[in-house]
Amino acid sequence: MSKPLDPNEKLQELLRSPENEVIEFKKAETSKNFNDIGKYFSALSNEANLKGKENAWLVFGVDNQRCISGTNFRPIRTSLDSLKREIAEKMTSRLTFVEIHEVIRSTKRVVLFEIPPAPRGIPIAFEGHYYGRDGEALGPLNIDELERIRRQSNVDDWSSAIVDEATIDDLDPDAINQARLNYLSKFPDKADESKNWDNAKFLDKAKLSIKGRLTRTAILLLGREEAEHFLAPADPKIRWLLKDSNGNDRDYAIFGLPLLLAVDKLFARIRNLKYRYIRGETLFPEEIEQYDPFSIREAINNCIAHQDYSLAGRINVVERDESLTFTNLGSFVPGDVRRVVIEDTPEEYYRNRFLATAMFNLKMVDTVGGGIRKMFLAQRRRFFPMPDYDLSENRVEATLIGKVLDLNYARLLASVESLSLEEIMLLDQVQKQLPLTDDQIRLLRAKGLIEGRKPNFFIAKKVAQKTGQKAEYSKNKGLPDEAILSFILKALSEHGDMERPEIDRLIWDALPAWMDEKKKRTKIENYLRSLREDNKITNHRLGPKSIWRIAGS
Repeated sequence: MSKPLDPNEKLQELLRSPENEVIEFKKAETSKNFNDIGKYFSALSNEANLKGKENAWLVFGVDNQRCISGTNFRPIRTSLDSLKREIAEKMTSRLTFVEIHEVIRSTKRVVLFEIPPAPRGIPIAFEGHYYGRDGEALGPLNIDELERIRRQSNVDDWSSAIVDEATIDDLDPDAINQARLNYLSKFPDKADESKNWDNAKFLDKAKLSIKGRLTRTAILLLGREEAEHFLAPADPKIRWLLKDSNGNDRDYAIFGLPLLLAVDKLFARIRNLKYRYIRGETLFPEEIEQYDPFSIREAINNCIAHQDYSLAGRINVVERDESLTFTNLGSFVPGDVRRVVIEDTPEEYYRNRFLATAMFNLKMVDTVGGGIRKMFLAQRRRFFPMPDYDLSENRVEATLIGKVLDLNYARLLASVESLSLEEIMLLDQVQKQLPLTDDQIRLLRAKGLIEGRKPNFFIAKKVAQKTGQKAEYSKNKGLPDEAILSFILKALSEHGDMERPEIDRLIWDALPAWMDEKKKRTKIENYLRSLREDNKITNHRLGPKSIWRIAGS
């Protein structure tokens, strides 16, 4: 077992090392531009891969002469930890720091960013751009180095490995027949030619075998159930779980080889019930299936295509009353779901390239790009929330929600057809009360789609008026501060004095509807403090009671 890293010892080791392609020192006395950090992360990660290093290092608080100058970059630890998430959102495969270490030397603070090497075959880009180092200089990763990293994937493609002991007898006849039907559906121009193909020839043509030798892909998609030992230690199974509203298991099933047929068996178990919209909302259809069938199949097949089988885990599908969750092991290679959806471009590389190609040939996945985007568009057509993706813990978890989550959001989608997919995805974050970046906030404000203060946004007035949400808008807006302050003074003048619970009840419903109970109580405290500091009201204690009166009364 390796010895835990000691940040003090590591700093001393780095100070003795010359600055090179995998070590960068920066004074960063107060702050550092986030984009610069992202570029250095990309460059150092790529160089660590090319140099075969375990990790690379970006050091703040040390100048180029190796003298400790100290840094005040993000002095609060929670802010420093949040940088991991911020970097992951901009990096290929959501790669982020291994760890961020702090060291104090003679009252001077040094921050050590531990950066992992780019995964084999996957160069790391920051905001879509690949960076590298030439000595101490930062710049674009040159073409030769970019291709050197990408070529690594050709060696490590788990799915292309030959299974020497396996023969066609280890494949399921029904799966082979279905594969032929799918192939001809995908390539109808091959119909006449394929009549002369025996099974061995077909497997080569469909990219399931290589020169008559079966691959792991062939076993995975077409193998008999008893042939799974050829793939050990991989566990080529899909587990379906049905849970009730309390999270208790109601039913389950496990589907093994051949996975080509397992997809249909799993699809048949999922209860795709009818969803009925609220009556009277003429913008909506009367009822619709909870989930688009294409989206279900796309999500399952994506799990099969992109699972990291070297991790020896299963694919999971969890069905709840109003959602479906699909999980596969391994990082999300493109890194950023938003980029995949909005840019709608095919990926340049895949974890299981051979498997992805075969699944494309068998009409299981769309490797020319667009599958995930189609899932988002299907949810839009239903006025349902966008798919949720959780890319943490070296796995991909995709969730489809089968209901209207926020009626205001649904009305907006139904009435404003000109919304771009990017705008829809951002408004989806608003309805789910998820954080927005400053750039995203500026975009939605510029389009006149949201109002409110960070992080509590709501649908803007012009949109509310267009979608019949005038009352909801006014409730979210609340009364102006001046009106509420005047109302408090008027009530105190009428009654002489009031206890705090009475003041709470007085103005509770006048506060913005988006506020929860804690925020409303804090807002009322601020009102009372403001009036007291302006010498308009006074506070008196009578035992446990807090009594408020007009000043001088």
